[in-house]
Amino acid sequence: MASELPFLRSDSRESGVERTGNSRSLAIARWCASRGWPVHPLAPGRKTPAGNCAPCRESGHTYVGCGCPAAGRWCHGFRAATLDVTRIEQWWGANPGLGVGVACGPAGLVIIDIDAHERCLPERDRLLPGIGIPDAVDLTGLANGFHTLGLLAALRGVTSPADDDTTLRVRTPSGGLHVWYRAHPGHQWQCSTGSGGGRALAWQTDVRACGGYIVGPGTSTEAGTYEPVGAVREPAPLPGWLARELERTGHLPPTRVPAPRPVPPRARQAVIAAGGGRGAAGRALAGLLTEVAGCAAVPEGAAFSEKLNRAAYTAGGLVAAGHLSADEAERALAEAAEYARPGQERRYRAVIRSGLGAGRLRPLSLGGRT
Repeated sequence: MASELPFLRSDSRESGVERTGNSRSLAIARWCASRGWPVHPLAPGRKTPAGNCAPCRESGHTYVGCGCPAAGRWCHGFRAATLDVTRIEQWWGANPGLGVGVACGPAGLVIIDIDAHERCLPERDRLLPGIGIPDAVDLTGLANGFHTLGLLAALRGVTSPADDDTTLRVRTPSGGLHVWYRAHPGHQWQCSTGSGGGRALAWQTDVRACGGYIVGPGTSTEAGTYEPVGAVREPAPLPGWLARELERTGHLPPTRVPAPRPVPPRARQAVIAAGGGRGAAGRALAGLLTEVAGCAAVPEGAAFSEKLNRAAYTAGGLVAAGHLSADEAERALAEAAEYARPGQERRYRAVIRSGLGAGRLRPLSLGGRT
């Protein structure tokens, strides 16, 4: 069920929150940030980021090394997005006309942006990239992103995101729709446009993800207000079928992971100390520890949790079969995890406990080898 957004409801006067001005824009920014969605200012009455300061508009200047964010100034659009409450109060409190943008990547969001623009229908092979539409299929009446996305959903036997009432949906002033989803951890989904150039999910269907932003719900522009549809106010997890379509259409580039690093010495020593470092048990666990340790070279998108869980599950099976002791197995896993993600003990300890617990329910046979 949705959490309430009183400043987005037609009866907002009852809540004591004004529908325009400082209270509204600041309330929207606060609400978004409270959900872990970093926010940044949009130009008054527009859906584009508020302009940079004069020095940042000079030729050759880039966001790299820019001192504005550190000084408390917004700059370079979504790259200045913040969750800092004090900064949010300063930005929107002093500038009530600013709109609210949400940085999709840091927020862990994937937004399906469905357009309803009046444009000429492209060739059949550009309607659904990578999917051929036979000439026998009658396309009469197909005119926008709602139709192409609906066609894709029908081909897959699922509900179109436009009709997905389990997640946050926001109607745009131009008659389009933003469908909000939560990305699964470890997936760096990429932006695209539905114009047919580069990666695209469908004609007139854009994807807002890493490297992009979306207009916050309730934000008003000169064209109108971005109004939530229905009662749901939280993004649902990205549906599996849609994730597969996004991956198929190039929205999840292959992770460039360097060659695996050797198992950290202390982790290898822990395996050996467990009595299996020189045998089949040690070799099985050491190989998985190598994958965990290799995540050190990739801060994000290396599937660290999945690799650690796999190693912990295997270790649990080895412990249950008597090939390793529980203490030494947990120590080996923790050493590799700390090497890959230093300072994240709370996170990796939870993964280790879960994986070991599940693995110990299924003793791992090594075919009699030691």
